[in-house]
Formats: sequence, C-alpha cells, structure tokens
Amino acid sequence: MTTTGTTIATGSKTARRKIVFVVVAAVIAVAMAVDTKVVQIGSDADLRQQAFDPDRFGRTEFPRIRESVVERAAEAATLAEELAADKNAAIAAYGTSAGTFPVIAVSFTGTVGEGKSGIFAVDVDGLPEGTKIRVQTGPAINGTELRDIPGDIDFGAFTNQIEYQDSGAGINRAMAAEVLADLDRETLSGKTITVTGAFTMINPKNWLVTPVSLEIK
Repeated sequence: MTTTGTTIATGSKTARRKIVFVVVAAVIAVAMAVDTKVVQIGSDADLRQQAFDPDRFGRTEFPRIRESVVERAAEAATLAEELAADKNAAIAAYGTSAGTFPVIAVSFTGTVGEGKSGIFAVDVDGLPEGTKIRVQTGPAINGTELRDIPGDIDFGAFTNQIEYQDSGAGINRAMAAEVLADLDRETLSGKTITVTGAFTMINPKNWLVTPVSLEIK
C-alpha cells in the first residue's frame, strides 16, 4: 500500500507540473502577442527607413541653402575689392568660417572659357588682375561648400564622420539634379552665364565655385 500511494502521489505532482508549465507557456505567448507590433515594410515604423539617407537629406536642405546663398552673395568684383581691403569683414558679410578655410557666397556674369572634367573657367569683368573664377558643372560635384555655407550643419548632428561627409554629397547631388540636369556642357564654352554659388577661399585669387543657380544668357 505504501508503495502504491507514493506512486500515485508522484504521478499527481508530475501532472500538476505539466499543467503549470502549459499555463505559464500560454500566459507568455499571450503577453508576447499583445506586445508584438506588426511593422509594414517601407512604413515610418520600419527602422530601415530611419537610417540616414544622404539624398533625402540633400533634397530637404538644398532649397534653404540656395536661398541663403542667393541672399548673401556679393558680386564678384565687389567681393574681390572688399577681400583686398578687409578680408575678415568681407568673410563676415558674405561667408562662413568653416574649419580651416572660409566659405563665401558670390554672384557673377561672364563668358565661359575652356573646360575640363566639368570645370569651366569664366571670364568676369572687373576682377583684379590675376584673379580667376572657375565653376564646376558636374556630372560629379565635389567639395562641401554647400553643406558648410549655412554654418549650422554641424558634425555633432550626425552619427559619425561618414554620415557627415555623405550629407555634403547628398546636398551636391540635390543641387545637380535641380540646377545642372539639363546643362549641355559640350556647347557651354563661349556662352555667357550668370552664376550664384559658393567657394572655399583656399587661394584668394583662384575661386572654384559650386553653383546654386546657373543661367545661360
């Protein structure tokens, strides 16, 4: 009798453990189902959509960058004169002290000369002797002038250096899509153009301008 009672008791305990396990598993499954959120691919909740997109950033930022450059730009002859008279005052008026070299907004009308790799010399009246202006027309647009000229796109706003660099490239691509997409570079030499843009003043007598607007006369 004792042996049989022990066996029955043991069997009852095992059955109770199984029941408890099933109940607990069911509770966990219900909790997981309640806490699970179905995310549609491509929706705002899709974390992949929240990764940094330099082209989306460029399309968002370029319109206000263009407006800022147009508002601040000085005529090339005026800018050259003011830089010669008081460089710091001219930079404060028309540019941004971005890193080692300032970035300055400028506007000019001139005759397009020879070009190479999408970079064209432009002959502009009224410049001091020896001062040269070139404008880059793509297809590839290099540099970070458009990113840096507003003065408020800072490295700290990005996750890392790669994102920061990519932000400038995204802005350049957005500009090229809006400003340079229909430009015929093969027939550009000899034509008169009006350009507003920005350049990094590395050499005060050699300006490589990234445009925010370019009009062929």
